[in-house]
Amino acid sequence: MAARNKARKRAFQILFESDQRDASVQTVLADWLRLARTDDRQPPVNEYTMQLVEGYAERADRIEELIGTYSVGWTLDRMPVVDRNILRLGAYELIWEDEVPDAVVIDEAVQLAKEFSTDDSPAFVNGLLGRLKELKPTLRRA
Repeated sequence: MAARNKARKRAFQILFESDQRDASVQTVLADWLRLARTDDRQPPVNEYTMQLVEGYAERADRIEELIGTYSVGWTLDRMPVVDRNILRLGAYELIWEDEVPDAVVIDEAVQLAKEFSTDDSPAFVNGLLGRLKELKPTLRRA
């Protein structure tokens, strides 16, 4: 598995855990970092994972607003938890991480949905992130 693929998966797991524990993503990230230093069973947290998690945390309100606005027929609280967190991560990376091609971001998010969510989720994730990609030049506002 490529390094960025692993980093995305770990970032998704951190966002998911944060959602499930109702804890901040920074708290969960700190827990993962501490455990990685003290427990060999804990997977390492690389630089790109930290960049994704911290980037999402910085822009969480804007990302929540975008997902809520463009997910037709679905509010954030009604979405499956897995989909919600894949979309959070994908929206951040798509809009604010310029070194990764948009098609790669969307494909990776769809792959996470295929691996961890429902049969309908990959199409939902693809559609919503595709819409955000179209609107990307206008979405970066603070």
